[in-house]
Amino acid sequence: MRNIKLVLEYDGTNYHGWQTQPNLPTIQGTVEEALTQLTKTPIQIIGAGRTDTGVHAEGQVANFHTNLSIPQVAFQKGLNTLLPRDIVVCSVTEVDADFHARFSAISRRYRYTILNRTYPSAILRRTAYFYPVPIDVALVNAICQSIIGKWDFSSFQKTGSDRLNPVCEIFETCCWKAEEYVYFEIEANSFLRGMVRAIVGTILKCIKHVNGNMENICDRFHSILEAKDRALAGPSVPAHGLSLIRVEYNN
Repeated sequence: MRNIKLVLEYDGTNYHGWQTQPNLPTIQGTVEEALTQLTKTPIQIIGAGRTDTGVHAEGQVANFHTNLSIPQVAFQKGLNTLLPRDIVVCSVTEVDADFHARFSAISRRYRYTILNRTYPSAILRRTAYFYPVPIDVALVNAICQSIIGKWDFSSFQKTGSDRLNPVCEIFETCCWKAEEYVYFEIEANSFLRGMVRAIVGTILKCIKHVNGNMENICDRFHSILEAKDRALAGPSVPAHGLSLIRVEYNN
Protein backbone atom coordinates (compact mmCIF):
# COMPACT_ATOMS: atom_id res chain seq x y z
CA MET A 1 0.00 0.00 0.00
CA ARG A 2 1.19 3.50 -0.82
CA ASN A 3 1.03 6.15 1.90
CA ILE A 4 0.06 9.54 0.48
CA LYS A 5 0.57 12.81 2.35
CA LEU A 6 -1.56 15.88 1.58
CA VAL A 7 -1.00 19.48 2.64
CA LEU A 8 -4.31 21.32 2.71
CA GLU A 9 -5.42 24.93 2.87
CA TYR A 10 -9.02 25.74 3.69
CA ASP A 11 -11.50 28.38 4.75
CA GLY A 12 -13.38 26.72 7.60
CA THR A 13 -16.33 29.14 7.59
CA ASN A 14 -18.83 26.76 6.02
CA TYR A 15 -17.71 23.60 7.83
CA HIS A 16 -18.37 21.99 11.20
CA GLY A 17 -14.67 21.50 11.85
CA TRP A 18 -12.27 18.89 10.54
CA GLN A 19 -13.68 15.62 11.85
CA THR A 20 -16.44 13.78 9.98
CA GLN A 21 -19.89 14.19 11.54
CA PRO A 22 -23.17 12.60 10.42
CA ASN A 23 -25.22 14.87 8.14
CA LEU A 24 -22.91 17.87 8.62
CA PRO A 25 -20.32 19.34 6.22
CA THR A 26 -16.76 18.85 7.48
CA ILE A 27 -13.31 19.20 5.94
CA GLN A 28 -12.45 15.52 6.39
CA GLY A 29 -15.77 14.37 4.97
CA THR A 30 -15.52 16.67 1.96
CA VAL A 31 -11.97 15.57 1.09
CA GLU A 32 -12.90 11.91 1.51
CA GLU A 33 -15.87 12.35 -0.84
CA ALA A 34 -13.58 13.90 -3.46
CA LEU A 35 -11.04 11.09 -3.05
CA THR A 36 -13.77 8.48 -3.45
CA GLN A 37 -14.92 10.18 -6.64
CA LEU A 38 -11.38 10.33 -7.98
CA THR A 39 -10.35 6.77 -7.11
CA LYS A 40 -13.75 5.03 -7.28
CA THR A 41 -12.73 3.51 -3.93
CA PRO A 42 -13.79 4.49 -0.38
CA ILE A 43 -10.80 6.17 1.30
CA GLN A 44 -10.44 7.43 4.86
CA ILE A 45 -7.93 10.19 5.61
CA ILE A 46 -6.08 10.98 8.84
CA GLY A 47 -5.63 14.63 9.83
CA ALA A 48 -2.83 16.18 11.87
CA GLY A 49 -5.16 18.49 13.79
CA ARG A 50 -8.89 18.40 14.44
CA THR A 51 -9.68 22.05 13.81
CA ASP A 52 -12.97 23.25 15.29
CA THR A 53 -16.00 24.70 13.52
CA GLY A 54 -15.06 27.87 11.63
CA VAL A 55 -11.29 27.48 12.10
CA HIS A 56 -9.11 27.79 8.99
CA ALA A 57 -5.84 26.17 7.88
CA GLU A 58 -2.91 27.16 5.72
CA GLY A 59 -0.90 24.00 6.40
CA GLN A 60 -3.14 21.17 7.56
CA VAL A 61 -1.57 17.76 6.91
CA ALA A 62 -3.41 14.53 6.15
CA ASN A 63 -2.50 11.09 4.88
CA PHE A 64 -4.23 8.07 3.42
CA HIS A 65 -3.34 4.63 2.09
CA THR A 66 -4.07 3.31 -1.38
CA ASN A 67 -2.89 0.56 -3.72
CA LEU A 68 -3.75 2.63 -6.80
CA SER A 69 -0.91 3.78 -9.07
CA ILE A 70 -2.27 7.30 -9.65
CA PRO A 71 0.66 9.77 -9.95
CA GLN A 72 1.06 12.33 -7.16
CA VAL A 73 0.41 15.27 -9.49
CA ALA A 74 -2.79 13.60 -10.70
CA PHE A 75 -4.00 13.32 -7.11
CA GLN A 76 -3.41 17.04 -6.60
CA LYS A 77 -4.99 18.19 -9.87
CA GLY A 78 -7.87 15.77 -9.59
CA LEU A 79 -8.72 16.69 -6.04
CA ASN A 80 -8.51 20.43 -6.72
CA THR A 81 -10.93 19.94 -9.60
CA LEU A 82 -13.44 18.04 -7.45
CA LEU A 83 -13.12 19.98 -4.18
CA PRO A 84 -15.10 23.18 -3.49
CA ARG A 85 -13.15 26.42 -3.86
CA ASP A 86 -12.71 26.84 -0.10
CA ILE A 87 -10.53 23.71 0.16
CA VAL A 88 -7.25 23.41 -1.78
CA VAL A 89 -4.63 20.67 -1.94
CA CYS A 90 -1.29 22.51 -1.82
CA SER A 91 0.95 19.48 -2.25
CA VAL A 92 0.91 15.68 -2.55
CA THR A 93 3.86 13.46 -1.66
CA GLU A 94 4.39 9.75 -1.14
CA VAL A 95 5.80 9.03 2.31
CA ASP A 96 7.06 6.08 4.34
CA ALA A 97 4.57 3.43 5.35
CA ASP A 98 4.79 4.35 9.04
CA PHE A 99 4.04 8.07 8.53
CA HIS A 100 0.92 9.13 10.45
CA ALA A 101 -0.29 12.71 10.01
CA ARG A 102 -1.36 13.00 13.64
CA PHE A 103 0.96 10.73 15.65
CA SER A 104 4.15 11.46 13.66
CA ALA A 105 3.81 15.22 14.21
CA ILE A 106 6.26 16.81 16.64
CA SER A 107 4.57 20.22 16.73
CA ARG A 108 1.70 22.29 15.37
CA ARG A 109 1.65 26.04 14.92
CA TYR A 110 -1.45 28.24 15.06
CA ARG A 111 -1.94 31.92 14.29
CA TYR A 112 -4.71 34.15 15.61
CA THR A 113 -5.44 37.33 13.65
CA ILE A 114 -7.02 40.41 15.23
CA LEU A 115 -8.17 43.53 13.39
CA ASN A 116 -7.28 46.15 15.99
CA ARG A 117 -8.89 49.42 14.96
CA THR A 118 -12.08 51.38 15.66
CA TYR A 119 -14.18 49.97 12.79
CA PRO A 120 -14.66 46.45 11.38
CA SER A 121 -13.91 45.08 7.91
CA ALA A 122 -16.52 43.80 5.48
CA ILE A 123 -13.95 41.90 3.39
CA LEU A 124 -11.97 40.26 6.20
CA ARG A 125 -14.84 39.47 8.55
CA ARG A 126 -14.28 35.71 8.05
CA THR A 127 -10.56 35.64 8.82
CA ALA A 128 -9.86 38.36 11.41
CA TYR A 129 -11.46 39.07 14.78
CA PHE A 130 -12.48 42.72 15.13
CA TYR A 131 -11.34 44.06 18.50
CA PRO A 132 -11.57 47.86 18.89
CA VAL A 133 -9.67 48.23 22.20
CA PRO A 134 -5.97 49.09 21.60
CA ILE A 135 -3.67 46.11 22.27
CA ASP A 136 -0.29 46.63 23.91
CA VAL A 137 1.86 44.07 22.08
CA ALA A 138 4.69 44.36 24.62
CA LEU A 139 2.35 43.23 27.40
CA VAL A 140 1.09 40.31 25.32
CA ASN A 141 4.65 39.24 24.57
CA ALA A 142 5.50 39.32 28.27
CA ILE A 143 2.79 36.71 28.85
CA CYS A 144 3.91 34.78 25.76
CA GLN A 145 7.45 34.41 27.06
CA SER A 146 6.23 33.36 30.50
CA ILE A 147 4.32 30.29 29.23
CA ILE A 148 7.11 28.68 27.17
CA GLY A 149 7.71 25.18 28.54
CA LYS A 150 5.48 22.43 29.95
CA TRP A 151 2.28 23.41 31.73
CA ASP A 152 -1.07 21.96 32.70
CA PHE A 153 -3.50 23.94 30.51
CA SER A 154 -6.73 22.69 32.11
CA SER A 155 -7.85 26.32 32.60
CA PHE A 156 -7.91 26.74 28.82
CA GLN A 157 -9.55 23.47 27.82
CA LYS A 158 -13.04 23.46 26.36
CA THR A 159 -15.61 22.27 28.90
CA GLY A 160 -16.56 18.66 28.34
CA SER A 161 -13.28 17.63 26.67
CA ASP A 162 -12.25 14.04 27.31
CA ARG A 163 -8.47 14.36 27.10
CA LEU A 164 -6.87 12.69 30.11
CA ASN A 165 -3.48 14.46 30.02
CA PRO A 166 -3.85 18.27 29.95
CA VAL A 167 -0.08 18.96 29.91
CA CYS A 168 1.28 20.59 26.74
CA GLU A 169 4.77 21.85 25.94
CA ILE A 170 4.94 25.30 24.35
CA PHE A 171 7.98 25.65 22.09
CA GLU A 172 7.42 29.20 20.89
CA THR A 173 4.79 31.90 21.20
CA CYS A 174 4.87 35.52 20.13
CA CYS A 175 2.75 38.53 19.22
CA TRP A 176 3.38 41.33 16.75
CA LYS A 177 1.57 44.20 15.08
CA ALA A 178 1.53 45.02 11.36
CA GLU A 179 -0.42 48.16 10.47
CA GLU A 180 -3.94 47.61 11.88
CA TYR A 181 -3.50 43.90 12.60
CA VAL A 182 -2.23 42.10 15.68
CA TYR A 183 -1.00 38.53 15.20
CA PHE A 184 -0.58 35.93 17.91
CA GLU A 185 1.28 32.69 17.10
CA ILE A 186 1.85 29.65 19.25
CA GLU A 187 3.68 26.38 18.57
CA ALA A 188 3.43 23.34 20.83
CA ASN A 189 3.77 19.59 20.82
CA SER A 190 -0.01 19.32 21.27
CA PHE A 191 -3.07 21.43 22.06
CA LEU A 192 -6.17 20.89 24.16
CA ARG A 193 -9.54 21.45 22.54
CA GLY A 194 -10.23 25.19 22.35
CA MET A 195 -6.91 25.99 24.02
CA VAL A 196 -5.56 28.67 21.66
CA ARG A 197 -8.76 30.69 21.56
CA ALA A 198 -9.09 30.50 25.35
CA ILE A 199 -5.49 31.67 25.83
CA VAL A 200 -5.97 34.64 23.50
CA GLY A 201 -9.25 35.57 25.19
CA THR A 202 -7.63 35.39 28.62
CA ILE A 203 -4.65 37.49 27.52
CA LEU A 204 -7.02 40.19 26.21
CA LYS A 205 -8.92 40.07 29.50
CA CYS A 206 -5.71 40.41 31.53
CA ILE A 207 -4.23 43.35 29.63
CA LYS A 208 -7.60 45.14 29.68
CA HIS A 209 -8.50 44.72 33.34
CA VAL A 210 -5.16 44.52 35.12
CA ASN A 211 -2.83 47.45 35.79
CA GLY A 212 -0.46 47.83 32.81
CA ASN A 213 2.55 46.64 34.78
CA MET A 214 4.06 43.59 32.99
CA GLU A 215 4.76 41.73 36.22
CA ASN A 216 1.19 42.21 37.48
CA ILE A 217 -0.27 41.00 34.19
CA CYS A 218 1.95 37.91 34.04
CA ASP A 219 1.11 37.11 37.67
CA ARG A 220 -2.61 37.40 36.92
CA PHE A 221 -2.34 35.13 33.88
CA HIS A 222 -0.33 32.54 35.80
CA SER A 223 -2.79 32.55 38.69
CA ILE A 224 -5.44 31.50 36.13
CA LEU A 225 -3.11 28.92 34.57
CA GLU A 226 -2.20 27.36 37.90
CA ALA A 227 -5.82 27.24 39.13
CA LYS A 228 -6.64 24.61 36.47
CA ASP A 229 -10.19 25.98 36.35
CA ARG A 230 -11.78 27.00 33.02
CA ALA A 231 -14.28 29.21 34.87
CA LEU A 232 -11.49 31.60 35.92
CA ALA A 233 -10.10 32.15 32.40
CA GLY A 234 -11.40 34.68 29.91
CA PRO A 235 -13.98 33.98 27.20
CA SER A 236 -12.74 32.27 24.06
CA VAL A 237 -12.22 34.58 21.11
CA PRO A 238 -14.22 33.67 17.95
CA ALA A 239 -13.10 30.77 15.77
CA HIS A 240 -12.83 32.74 12.53
CA GLY A 241 -9.58 34.47 13.58
CA LEU A 242 -7.73 31.17 14.05
CA SER A 243 -5.70 29.27 11.46
CA LEU A 244 -3.50 26.16 11.60
CA ILE A 245 -0.32 27.46 9.97
CA ARG A 246 1.88 24.38 9.77
CA VAL A 247 2.66 20.96 11.19
CA GLU A 248 6.24 19.87 11.80
CA TYR A 249 7.71 16.37 11.44
CA ASN A 250 11.17 14.94 12.03
CA ASN A 251 11.76 14.21 8.34
